[in-house]
This record gives sequence, structure tokens and C-alpha cells, in this order.
Amino acid sequence: MLPYPEIDPVAFSIGPAKVHWYGLAYLTGLAFAWWLAVRRSARPDSPVSREQVDDLIFYGALGVVLGGRFGYALFYGTEQWMADPTWLLRVWQGGMSFHGGFLGVLLAMFLYARRHRIVFGSLMDFVAPLVPVGLGLGRLGNFIGQELWGRAADVPWAMVFPKDPLQLARHPSQLYQFALEGVVLFIILILYSARPRPAWAVSGVFSLSYGCLRFFSEFFREPDAHLGFQAFGWVTRGQILCLPMIGLGLFLLWYAHRQGAASPAKDARP
Repeated sequence: MLPYPEIDPVAFSIGPAKVHWYGLAYLTGLAFAWWLAVRRSARPDSPVSREQVDDLIFYGALGVVLGGRFGYALFYGTEQWMADPTWLLRVWQGGMSFHGGFLGVLLAMFLYARRHRIVFGSLMDFVAPLVPVGLGLGRLGNFIGQELWGRAADVPWAMVFPKDPLQLARHPSQLYQFALEGVVLFIILILYSARPRPAWAVSGVFSLSYGCLRFFSEFFREPDAHLGFQAFGWVTRGQILCLPMIGLGLFLLWYAHRQGAASPAKDARP
């Protein structure tokens, strides 16, 4: 068993204000997304110009935060939300959902595409490779904050999280998700998008890959205490939410390759 490397979840304080590592993970993820978007905007097939990148990241950040919070309330905290509607605004108490953030980014990018007259599918293909690093850093934030830990385990690298009331040796599932949703997914998308693809193909690979990787990692993650297992004694809420993403990814890949050649990036409508 490995000792848990206790790290203060507060990175630093400025007077009464405390800056948590989890918040810094979000900011670093957005900064990396901006840097990568600037680099990818120089490609001849890019639907986004350098001048449009800053606006793109702003839209994306709003989609992540608002969608992530509403998604958590809807998918994981409905009873708490109904009992206390103001809880939705207390984001400092934690509670963000990837699947909610995914829907939030979809809506934000749809509005961005309409504003800048960009084909929606081409825009989503541009955005997809920008996401995994932020996801991975968020999982490191979960690890430092001792949240979303894994199921009880007897593997040599199991850890006892000090905040765990049962003090069980557990899978460090946050690190598994960092490796899968952050590193592996990033490599898949960077390699796949290295050359032009039909519109929606890169998005399809993102949705399919994330859905499969998250579904697998959920086997090592302790389900939320107030939800438990949702079906068959082993299916979690996270796995259920991954199924539509897997289905969407398969559909988008079929649709993209059925269309054939890559679609134009700019909307030709008057």
C-alpha cells in the first residue's frame, strides 16, 4: 500500500481569500486550451482565426462552468437542489459534472458558430482536442482535494485517504482518470486530428473515446454515497451517462464518413 501524499487543497491565500488547487487546475486547463487553439488556428484547414480564439475560449469557459454546475445539480444533486435552490449558486462547496459541462460547451459552441458564421461540425472538431488536458488536470484537483476516490482494493498502490471515514485502502481512481481522460484521450485526438478529416469525425472520436474510457474507469471509482449503484449491482450513474456519449460517437463517425470529404469550415449561407 502506498501512503497518500497529503497536499493542502489550498494552494495559497490572499488575505481571507483562499485559492484551491482545483480552481488552479481549471485555470491551467483553460490556459492550455487557449495556447493549443492559437497553434491550431494557424493550420490551413482551421475554421477559427487567431483573432477569434480569445472569444472561443471565453464561450467555452462559460459552457464548462454553467453546464458543469447545472449538470451536477440535475444528474447528481436533484434532491439537494430542490430542498435548497440557493445551493446551486454555492459553487465553492463543490459539485461539477463532466456530462453537464459537455452539454454546456455544445450549447456555447453552437451560439459561437452562429455568431461567427462557422460550420458547427468543423468548430466542434477544432475544439475537441483542446479539452482532455483540462479534464486530466481536473482529476488531479480531485486527487489533491481527496474527493471522488476509488473502491476498496488490495493492490500494492492502494491508498488510505485521510478524509475517508471508513479508512479503507482504495484505488486512487482520480489518477486512473487523469491518465485515461487526460493523457490517453489527448494523444488519441492529437494523432487522429493531425490531418484533415470529414466534419464531425474528430468530435465522434472524442465522444466515443471519452465514453469508453470513462465507462471503464468507473469500475474503480466509488459511486456517490447518496446514489450508490444504479443497476445490476455494479452500474454507476456515470456509466449510464456515458452510454449516450458512446452512441453519439458511433453515429457521428458513421455520419462523417458517409459524407466523405471534409466539409467547408465557413458557413456559406448569406
